[in-house]
Amino acid sequence: MRKLVYYVAVSLDGYIAGPAGEFDFYPLDSAMGEWLNGKYPEFVPVHVRPLIGMPLEEPNKRFDTVLMGRGSYEPGVSAGVTSPYAHMKQYVVSSTLGRIDDPQVELVESDPLGLVRRLKAEAGGDIWLCGGGIVAGQLLGEIDELIIKSYPVVAGCGIPAFAGEFRPTLFTPTQRKEFGNGAQVSWFTRS
Repeated sequence: MRKLVYYVAVSLDGYIAGPAGEFDFYPLDSAMGEWLNGKYPEFVPVHVRPLIGMPLEEPNKRFDTVLMGRGSYEPGVSAGVTSPYAHMKQYVVSSTLGRIDDPQVELVESDPLGLVRRLKAEAGGDIWLCGGGIVAGQLLGEIDELIIKSYPVVAGCGIPAFAGEFRPTLFTPTQRKEFGNGAQVSWFTRS
């Protein structure tokens, strides 16, 4: 069965972005970027690939579907990128977006839980939950794995990694890798 995997960057205080969606406060590290891009090429948007020397046709290794909220999708649209992950099946969960003007991206206006359960039952690669915190909170019961890029910075406020009701959910750490910028990537599976 396919897995739903939430791969996200977070500050020490659990925010994935600032109050206005900022994420430029994370300290970057080229070695970290190269390592992650090699391990998970499917997470690199199509428009970024030429900028980092990655072929547009770089094959996916694990994931063939991406699920994102409006806040994760709209920054690309603002920059003229309506299909950021054309190498995967793309879904945007939003009850307020209204419409998407790209046939490669499907708008899901209700029942993201039903969508994920249907996708998990289909054949294919794993499903990447790209963000954001509201969608992650709604889908917490279906998340099988977490891949957390934790940066050594406190944001103070912003968009939490999980937004929603109080629902303690235990995950077991399985691996951790540290980088020169003080960031860590940690992998967790549902306990």
